[in-house]
This record gives sequence, structure tokens and C-alpha cells, in this order.
Amino acid sequence: MNQQRIRVEMVGTEGVPVAVIDDFSPDPEALVEEAVRLTYQPLGAFYPGPRAPVGPAYFKGLNSVIAAVAKQVFGAADRIVCDRALYAISTTPPGDLSLAQRIPHIDNTEPGKLAIVHYLSRTDLGGTAFYRHRSTDFERITPDRHRAYLDALRADITAHGEPPAAYIEGDTALFEQTAAFEPAFNRALIYPGNLLHCACLAGRALSPDPRVGRLTVASFLTTT
Repeated sequence: MNQQRIRVEMVGTEGVPVAVIDDFSPDPEALVEEAVRLTYQPLGAFYPGPRAPVGPAYFKGLNSVIAAVAKQVFGAADRIVCDRALYAISTTPPGDLSLAQRIPHIDNTEPGKLAIVHYLSRTDLGGTAFYRHRSTDFERITPDRHRAYLDALRADITAHGEPPAAYIEGDTALFEQTAAFEPAFNRALIYPGNLLHCACLAGRALSPDPRVGRLTVASFLTTT
């Protein structure tokens, strides 16, 4: 029986919890095999590569640990619903990145939204980092902060210019890295969807082959 190992780290000056779960899935090899058989296509503006929906069996053996973490770490009270879950492979060359892919992003501003990134690569092809926006000091972009953040970001880019055509790495003129988590096969991170974050892809191999490239599953949850 799978026995997940869980730790919680508080990141940034806002002290936002990030749960790190090792041995997340009871059968990660089956997930890789499923990923190999799928057809991928671009989905959304932020992820630098194609994605594909996961099969219904993905959450088998995961619901209890996700529910426990959502309640004990993030304060979920009644319901936990998966909005979507996607396999993803990082493939976009640095020179082809959009502006949105060269800076940290959020998945949602609303409270009660959680994101999970589940690493399924055997080698270290890049983890996940979290950031503070320097000119506002924001680490979480909540509904009441969203307009101020967008306005400040636009002013930053006017003052400093667009970031170079490259994956973000460490601190920049616009953002300070507050934490970075290394990947490991069958490790998952759970964090609030409004926490500024980005995959750590600078200098990494970008194979489209799910067996050798940076394969992850990204899940997005709503909790109440």
C-alpha cells in the first residue's frame, strides 16, 4: 500500500504554506504509460508546452491524501472539487516564449483554489519556484490586489523593458524568488492557486517524449 510522505513549508514573507508530498501516486509508472499514449496540444496561455487531459483513474488512491492536506493545511471545510487535471510536457524553446511565459504567473485569484503539480520525470528537469513582485510586495494575487498588480507590472515593464526571451531563473529586476522546490519522481506540490509561481526550466532539456522529457500532471481544485 502506498504511504505518502508529507511535509509543509511556509514560503515568502506572507508565510504561505506549500505541501510537499513524496510517493504521491500508488502507481506512477502506469501514469507515465498512459501519458505516452495520449495526444497533446496547446491548452492555455501560461504553460510552455502541450497538454492533455488525464484519465479518470488518475485520482485513484489520491483522494484521501488530497482531502487531508486540503483540510489540515489549507483550511478546506466541506467540498473539494477537481476543476481539471492535465498532463503537461515542457517543450517551448526560450526564444519562442510569450511575455506571460517569461514571468511568474498565478492560476486563479479566488480564495479556495488550490493547484497541484505532480512530477513524473525520472531525472531533474526542473522543479517549481515561487516569487514576490518587487514593486508591490505581493506574493499572492487576490481579487482585491489584482488590478493594482497588473497596473504595477505594466509600469515595471515600461520602466525596465520586457524580460529577455528566456525562462526566469532566480531573482530579476521585477521579481524576487522566495522559494524553489526540487522535483523528484512521484513528488507533488500543493499550493494556493493565487501564489506567484513558475516552473524552473532555465537550461533544462525540452524533449517532447513523455518518457524522457519534463512530464508533470497539473491539477486545479476548488475547495469550500
